[in-house]
Amino acid sequence: MKLLLVIFIIHAIFGPCFSFDVPGKDLPLTLDYYKSTCPTVFDVIRKEMECIVKEDPRNAAILIRLHFHDCFVQGCDASVLLDETETLQGEKKASPNINSLKGYKIVDRIKNIIESECPGVVSCADLLTISARDATILVGGPYWDVPVGRKDSKTASYELATTNLPTPEEGLISIISKFYFQGLSVEDMVALIGAHTIGMAQCRNFRSRIYGDFQVTSALNPVSETYLASLREICPASSGEGDSNVTAIDNVTPNLFDNSIYHTLLRGEGLLNSDQEMYTSMFGIQTRRIVSKYAENPVAFFEQFSKSMVKMGNILNSESFVDGEVRKNCRFVNT
Repeated sequence: MKLLLVIFIIHAIFGPCFSFDVPGKDLPLTLDYYKSTCPTVFDVIRKEMECIVKEDPRNAAILIRLHFHDCFVQGCDASVLLDETETLQGEKKASPNINSLKGYKIVDRIKNIIESECPGVVSCADLLTISARDATILVGGPYWDVPVGRKDSKTASYELATTNLPTPEEGLISIISKFYFQGLSVEDMVALIGAHTIGMAQCRNFRSRIYGDFQVTSALNPVSETYLASLREICPASSGEGDSNVTAIDNVTPNLFDNSIYHTLLRGEGLLNSDQEMYTSMFGIQTRRIVSKYAENPVAFFEQFSKSMVKMGNILNSESFVDGEVRKNCRFVNT
C-alpha cells in the first residue's frame, strides 16, 4: 500500500509514466451494435432527453453523475440502478450515492419507451451511457460517438460503491488512485471533473470546505468574500442543519456546459474540496497545469472530455458478458 501511495504521489507531481490493466477494457463494443435489432434507439433516447432537459436543465448533470457512479463500480453495467431486494444489496444506499444520486425515474421513463419500440434488446447500461452523452450535448457540451453492446449485471456491490467512488472532501492523491484503479489517467480525471460545470452540491458535501480553507485558497478576494458569505447563508456551520440545501458547483454558468469550472478553481473558489485540490494541492503540479490549460482553451477541454467519457464508458464488467442480460426493468434482475 505504501508503494502504491509513493507511485501515485510521483505521478501526480511529475506526470504519467505507466498505466493499469483494467479487466474488461478490451471487450468488444461497436457503434452499430443495434443496427438491425433496434435501429431507432439513438433517436428515441435523444428525443426523450430533449424533453427531459427542457423540463429541468439540472437533469443533464443528474444523468451524467449517474453514469459516472455506475462505471466506477463493477464497470458500466447498470448495477447502480438495481433496487435492493431480500436477496440483493444494492448500491443506492452506499454513502457516496444515498444523498447524491437521483434520476432513477428518468431512466425508467426512457426504458419504457425503448421497450415499447424494441422489447428486450437495449441494455440499461447502454441506455445510461447514451443518455449521458445526449445530456451533455443538450446543455452545450461536446458530441462523441457512443460504442454500445454492454450487458446489464445481475449483481451490485454496496462495498465497492462505498470504496471506489471519490468523495467531495477527498485529497488529490486518493482521488488519483481511484481514477487509476479504473484505468483513467490524471488527464482523464481533470477533464471528467469538468462535468461539475453543470452540477449541484448539497451543503453536507461542501460545509467543511466553506468553513475550512476557502478563504485561504481564494486569497481573501473581496468578490470571493461575498460569494463565501452567500454560501454560508445556504449552508449553516452546524452539522445536520441544512444538510440537503443545494447550490451550483459552478456559480457563474450553472446550466451551461463550458469551461467555467476551471476558472473557478483558478480563483480558488472551488466549492468542493476534491475539485479545488486539482489546483491548490502541493502534489498538484501536473493537475494544476491541466486545469490552467482547460481554463485557457475550451476546445482542448471539450476534446479531452469526449475522449475521457468514451474511455470511462468502456470500463466493462467482464462477468456481465458471460452471465449478463438485458433487463426489462432497470431496477430489477429479470426473473
